[in-house]
Amino acid sequence: MAAAPWAVVFQFTWGFTVDVGKDGDGRRIQQKRTGFATKVDAERALHEVRASLHRGTFVPRSTLTLAEYLREEWLPATKPPLVKYETWDDRRRTLEVYVLPRIGGVRLQELNAAHLNRLYAELLASGRVQSTGGLSVGSVRRIHAMLSKALRDAIRWGRVARSAAELADPPSMKVVQAARRRSMRTWSGEELRRFLAATESHPLHPLWFFGSSTGARRSELLGQHVPDLNLVAATVTVRHTVTPGEDGYQHTDDQKSQGSARTVHLDRRTIEVLRAHLDAQDQIRQQVGPLWNPAALLFPRPEGGWWNPPAISEAFKRAVKAADVPRIRLHDVRHTHASLLLAAGVNPKVVSERLGHSSVAFTLDCYAHVMPGMQADAAELFMGRRARRRAPRREHRRPGRGPGGRTMNVICHRAVTAYRKARRRFPGTAR
Repeated sequence: MAAAPWAVVFQFTWGFTVDVGKDGDGRRIQQKRTGFATKVDAERALHEVRASLHRGTFVPRSTLTLAEYLREEWLPATKPPLVKYETWDDRRRTLEVYVLPRIGGVRLQELNAAHLNRLYAELLASGRVQSTGGLSVGSVRRIHAMLSKALRDAIRWGRVARSAAELADPPSMKVVQAARRRSMRTWSGEELRRFLAATESHPLHPLWFFGSSTGARRSELLGQHVPDLNLVAATVTVRHTVTPGEDGYQHTDDQKSQGSARTVHLDRRTIEVLRAHLDAQDQIRQQVGPLWNPAALLFPRPEGGWWNPPAISEAFKRAVKAADVPRIRLHDVRHTHASLLLAAGVNPKVVSERLGHSSVAFTLDCYAHVMPGMQADAAELFMGRRARRRAPRREHRRPGRGPGGRTMNVICHRAVTAYRKARRRFPGTAR
């Protein structure tokens, strides 16, 4: 019986070993890479390694995963006071909930744009944790910004040679802007007046009135100090906030951005409301004693401390429902302030300064949808001016030249002046 045919196939690959530096004891550190199909591929990779060593951009091979990098290196290295606790805690929770369960096991150096694109698509389709559906376009864009920052830091720290986020395709910023405009709800001037009139007897009425007339953020309303209020000059300086901290909410003078600290002018009606509010606070201070409101807050709790921000939002929600006006968020009162000013034709630069925005461009980007009628007004104004310019002028004869090269209008002017002097000297002179 003949034996079955058999064969043995040997698979050969190419590789290389290269010195990449020395350790603390002066011993050589070598990098070994194998698995190249051809000698040419191995030589090309060796050339790239030597070139990166010469440029100082060489990154040693590592099995570090994305989750290990974010949890053990990036988040601890970017903790407060480098950033606000609110910012850092938001990064930590967002990464733990949405990113690491999906791509946290991918090696950091093997992370590519395809991984991130699949992550963004999955989050948009079914990213919500407590309910069904996907995350908003703005939320996915914010996650992309976090990963971009983390991977840029990884390049600076020598963990990766390039950032996968730079090659990824996050949701378009135009889509984010459109979604932001759709979610923004504002009141008309009449609706705002109805709400303020309906809540006039509410204990938080001064806070809501102040917020609607200044456009201040919730954190700024709760952190506002009485000494920063100048009723004589009708101005208020916004520089304090109440924000989340490691031990709960805390009072701080840190602002959201450099332009957030600002001076805002107040109208006469707001001054009247604040005067009545401060008089009521003086009566409470006399009853409670010197320990009341030690931080000199403009809108304190009954015992003198600062309000819990979510409690203020909940109280506003109940007040809106009782006032029978369209339901909006407390933050939308800020949008209402800006929208009413822009619709009234106030210069966007002024509106940007009142809101504490970083630039006028950001203000226009947020509220461009509230100014559609202004374009029609601008067109009519432009055409009106052009029509006036094109209107035929009355014909008049250009003055000629008189004796001695003087123009006739100069001669007429001097004649009229001499006539008026004669009339003053001799009142009886006939005309």
